[in-house]
Amino acid sequence: MSVVAEAPRWDLTPFFPALDTSEFRTAFQDVNDRVAKLEQLLDSHDIKIGADQLAPEAAARTFETLVPIWNATSDAYRVVSAFLYGLVTTDSRDEAAQAQLSQMQPIGARLGRLGTRFTGWLGTQDEAGLLQSSQVATAHAYMIQKARISADHLLSGPEEALASELGLTGATAWGKLHGNVSSQLKVRVELPDGAETLPMSAVRNLAYDGREAVREAGYRAELAAWAEQGTVMAACLNGCKGETGLLSRKRGWDSPLDEAIFNANIDRATLDAMLGAARDAFPVFRRYLRAKALRIQGTPGGLKWWNIFAPLGVSERTWPYAEAEVFVERCFRQYSDDLGDFAARSFREQWVDALPRDGKRDGAYCMGFRGDESRIMMNYKPAFGSVSTLAHELGHAYHNVCLAGRTNLQRSTPMTLAETASIFCETIVRQAALAEGTPEDRLEILEASLQGSTQVVVDITSRFLFEDAVFSRRVDRELSAREFDEIMLDAQAQTYGDGLDADARHPAMWAVKPHYYGRGYYNFPYMYGLLFALGLYHRFQQDPDAFRAKYDDLLSATGLANAADLGQRFGIDVRDPEFWSGSLAVIAGEVDQFEATLSAAPTSR
Repeated sequence: MSVVAEAPRWDLTPFFPALDTSEFRTAFQDVNDRVAKLEQLLDSHDIKIGADQLAPEAAARTFETLVPIWNATSDAYRVVSAFLYGLVTTDSRDEAAQAQLSQMQPIGARLGRLGTRFTGWLGTQDEAGLLQSSQVATAHAYMIQKARISADHLLSGPEEALASELGLTGATAWGKLHGNVSSQLKVRVELPDGAETLPMSAVRNLAYDGREAVREAGYRAELAAWAEQGTVMAACLNGCKGETGLLSRKRGWDSPLDEAIFNANIDRATLDAMLGAARDAFPVFRRYLRAKALRIQGTPGGLKWWNIFAPLGVSERTWPYAEAEVFVERCFRQYSDDLGDFAARSFREQWVDALPRDGKRDGAYCMGFRGDESRIMMNYKPAFGSVSTLAHELGHAYHNVCLAGRTNLQRSTPMTLAETASIFCETIVRQAALAEGTPEDRLEILEASLQGSTQVVVDITSRFLFEDAVFSRRVDRELSAREFDEIMLDAQAQTYGDGLDADARHPAMWAVKPHYYGRGYYNFPYMYGLLFALGLYHRFQQDPDAFRAKYDDLLSATGLANAADLGQRFGIDVRDPEFWSGSLAVIAGEVDQFEATLSAAPTSR
């Protein structure tokens, strides 16, 4: 049995025994009933966009009536929707789950419309008076502050309701189509040992194979497959970005980016400081790419795309999934027993679905279910990169543990801060592996780390530039698959530069990443998460005990303040380019180690 085949599937039975059970049907109906009752409650209190301002005491009584019911309804919805999402992302051919999810989506849209009404009502109230009149409101102060700004960017009540309903047949449907097509796509690959037909997730995993001929075959087959699906993928992306751009303009945002920055709990000064520091650091990443190219390709110049994730072949160690669990738990325990106990619990309770298979979506994610319970999907490979991914997703799950004591309205964490715990846990595991490994092992670990950092800084910037250009051009008309390819290649040229072979880039990355098929600008928060977490890890190294005393509280408060205020808890000014340059300097140090270790390591191609 292969090391990958031993990896487990997750256990969803603690939530529902199966889809076709009375327990699930009862819970599904309960969510529908709760949303209906919540809507009746909002109607009875005249909660709507543009409502009259109440006296602070009256507004406080209304707020205190609504909040507990809102939180309970949202929690119930989360369990049922997460269960369905877990089923369809691990088996998109599960028609029963797909049908139930399509029935769930209108309920979610309805709940979203109620949230918009609630936001619009809060925006008309006396914020200071409400906070002074209610302890419940004080506990939700940041949410109220954001609601006041959000209310200034709402359409009328009927228009917002219509936009929500149309979204189910608009961007939501386009995103679903992308996910279904990409997960069910079968690709013929001309491998050295003969042609095989594989699911797209398996084809993309060929990028990690030890043989360059296999990697190149996977790359070329993947590009051909995306080209065949170009019309469908372009329609999906045009639909998603067209809807986002239109609604953003109608709601009075200067651009979709301004809306995304607001939703990310940062400001333009923070984004500019981070992106500027990243641009200044591109030459460091290009050094890494060229050094890897010289080792793998044997000639100076840029790395070919199919070699980005290539193993260097100097370490003989493989990482069976069972060993990854043991190693991650031990590393977590070196930080704290609480973190180690958490990892042990997640493995014991089978939170992880690790096995790549037909119908399962590519990539990895963690989703909160109920209370402090989460589930993790990944596509495990027997290499250190997947060990790092496991630690990353467990970091998200630990973040959910820290948030469990907060109400649903207090747990709303933007992506900029949602990556904090995941990157921090990844760093813990990497540093332990570097300390314990042989020189050959350390080279593999540094390579995995720099692969990830390059993706999060350089490739993320290329995705940001791509998305920025698409939003700008999509205002006037739809774009073709060829145009999307051209924009992507230009973005890669601006970021990777001579670190990549100009004739072997990846024009179809816009079709690969499911994140593009959401509301927009999914990308920069990942860079924020990496560099902010590296800054936090530096603080941990300086004073471990003081850091531990604050860290869990920081994670529990990520929905209670903006990113700048939370950074100040550790003396971090996220509007200062020097902070981001300092975090990037940590990566530059890894590049120095990589080049030195690579020059001393035996050549193996």
